[in-house]
Amino acid sequence: MKALQKFMVVCIISIWGLFTSCSKDDDTNSPTTNYTTVENLLREIDFQGYAIVTKNGNDLLRQGFGLANIGTSMPQDYILAYRIGSVSKTLTAAALVQLKREGLISSFNQTLNEFDEAFPNGDQISISHLLSHQSGIPEYQLVVEQAFEGGQILDEIDIYDIITDLISEEGLSFTPGSKKQYCNSNYLIAALLVQQVSGMPYHQYIQQKIFNPLGMLSSFKGTDEIEVNAHAQGYLNGNPNSTYPMAIPFGAGDFSSTPRDMEIWTNAVKSNWFTEAEKGEVFAQNVSSGFTDFGLGWFTTQESNTTMYWHAGDINGYWSMIGFIPAYDATIVLLSNQQDDTGTQRNTIIEQLLRNEFN
Repeated sequence: MKALQKFMVVCIISIWGLFTSCSKDDDTNSPTTNYTTVENLLREIDFQGYAIVTKNGNDLLRQGFGLANIGTSMPQDYILAYRIGSVSKTLTAAALVQLKREGLISSFNQTLNEFDEAFPNGDQISISHLLSHQSGIPEYQLVVEQAFEGGQILDEIDIYDIITDLISEEGLSFTPGSKKQYCNSNYLIAALLVQQVSGMPYHQYIQQKIFNPLGMLSSFKGTDEIEVNAHAQGYLNGNPNSTYPMAIPFGAGDFSSTPRDMEIWTNAVKSNWFTEAEKGEVFAQNVSSGFTDFGLGWFTTQESNTTMYWHAGDINGYWSMIGFIPAYDATIVLLSNQQDDTGTQRNTIIEQLLRNEFN
């Protein structure tokens, strides 16, 4: 398992700092070594939230842990909303796949200058580069968070302008297609492409093309302040931490959803939401054992003969992860209302599941 452990430490921790606050969670949980069941594992690491793990059509786990709201004693629930952070990226990527189906884009190799002639280096950056984090576009998050902290109110167009200014002033971080580096800027731009090409607001397009057909009735654009009666309260070190300017993660991490809806979405992707040809484009192929790779909105992790497709997210007060393992007809949904900036809980759960349940 050394290769897997190396991946968990180097890759997950480095790429999963997505839409968290600048504070760091003092999470000192260490990986468990006495695995017995999924439930016991989650109790050992003090997981707070709702968890679903299925295998070969049967539930290994389907329950809540801790409270959704300490102040009101609200329990975790299958139909309660949680911020899902960068799991939203799976929806943005799927929207672009849908646009390609509809003939509104011809290829993921189309470059950004075809949609915005003034985009810096736009002739070098393709839609595929955006969705697989190969664009070299610099990250906007810290700059924009500082602007909000200074009292500025920005929308997605303002942030887009900040991104293009960053490129004009500093250049690209690397030549597009030459390497991969996780960057939220890619998905804000991708979501704006969805709006431009579809002629429909981004969230409305996701609602009409994904949520409504699948019956995902409780997934929605997140608000700066949560609705406490229908949404889990997020926490950092035991203190409420749910407030966040949701204009910042536009297209990259701004949805809230329920365990029910995330199970529906994960199962749809696992089965037939993508055609076989689309799966060949969306999911990274030929990943070496012990490593992960970016696809178009999804990661592929290979451990020995087990392939897992997944995405995760972090945002103030919450962390999330959805994934599936075709060889075991397995579905994994983890929605937590306890911020975990280090990724320790997620790393531990994934490592232990791949080692003990799916090997």
